[in-house]
Amino acid sequence: MTSADNRAVDQQFLTNAMASFLQIGAVLILLYWCFLIVSPFLTIVVWGVILSVALYPTHVSLTARLGGREKLSAVILILVGLTIIVVPTWLLADSTIGGLRYVATELEDGTAQIPPPADSVAEWPVIGGRLHAVWSAAADNLEETLNRFRPQLQTAGTKAVAFAGHTVSAAFQFVLAIIIAGVLFTSASGGHRITRNIAMSLVGTERGPALTDMAVLTIRSVAKGILGTAMIQAILAAIGLLLAGVPAAGLWTGAVLVLAIVQLPPLLVLGPIAIWYFSVADTVPAVIFLVYATIVSASDAFLKPLLLGRGVEVPMLVILIGAIGGAIAQGIIGLFIGAVILALGYEIFMTWMAPDETQAEN
Repeated sequence: MTSADNRAVDQQFLTNAMASFLQIGAVLILLYWCFLIVSPFLTIVVWGVILSVALYPTHVSLTARLGGREKLSAVILILVGLTIIVVPTWLLADSTIGGLRYVATELEDGTAQIPPPADSVAEWPVIGGRLHAVWSAAADNLEETLNRFRPQLQTAGTKAVAFAGHTVSAAFQFVLAIIIAGVLFTSASGGHRITRNIAMSLVGTERGPALTDMAVLTIRSVAKGILGTAMIQAILAAIGLLLAGVPAAGLWTGAVLVLAIVQLPPLLVLGPIAIWYFSVADTVPAVIFLVYATIVSASDAFLKPLLLGRGVEVPMLVILIGAIGGAIAQGIIGLFIGAVILALGYEIFMTWMAPDETQAEN
């Protein structure tokens, strides 16, 4: 081959390389733009997929009861889901706004009063003395005490408004996610088939279907074990708060639900309320409420093992750690993503270690 031929080959190689580079760059730019367009809806779509996976057995059962009418089943589940989200959100907002208006009216009229603390409050460990002093000052002159703590109250008010805004935004996202989940019910079999094909192309035909099924079971396990436990604790807390006549019971119930979802004890909310209840109620009802609040807070100790990890071969501890770590890293949606990713990683790692174990036994 002559030098001219070599130069021609090199020129052709450079031309092909430049064309490939431009094509890859154009595809990457297109994918980036697609991601920017879809990213505002990504969280909602992921929630829709999670809800559709978690509720699909219910959809199948309801479809069978309705004589095979899938669309009617999907519509019913959408309406039920919207009711579950909208009604508590509305009651929570109404209870909170009503309580704030009542307090604001009393402060403007100068009729707001706080009952003085019992003498036993001063004997509480660590915080008793200071709490008794502040409480007594507020009972004597509430306006002066509020002015004294104005900076702290303004900061708390700003955080409360921000929390309310996030709550409304989250409720709206859940409404859209429920609608998306209802649409996905009618194409669940096709979506499951596509997911299995993707898994088989990544990890092989033997492990692909098993990992896909495990991801589905993990999502349903987390939905039952964590969200189910949180809902039960919130309902029990609401019953106790309503029976005790605690003001703004809807607000405190919402706080209990959030704490239970992020794996924090509801006693962080119910404990201070129980302490306050001792100052406004007789000893026997106050003690009963305190015991009840403690039982509600500790109920996850037997509810989680009962609901979490059932039907999944991955140990419950792996799912729980994944859910908690995912929630810390990515919020509520991380409960599911973290649990699924850690469960898949655990299964792949155990599969990778299996051949070595077999050789060691031989």
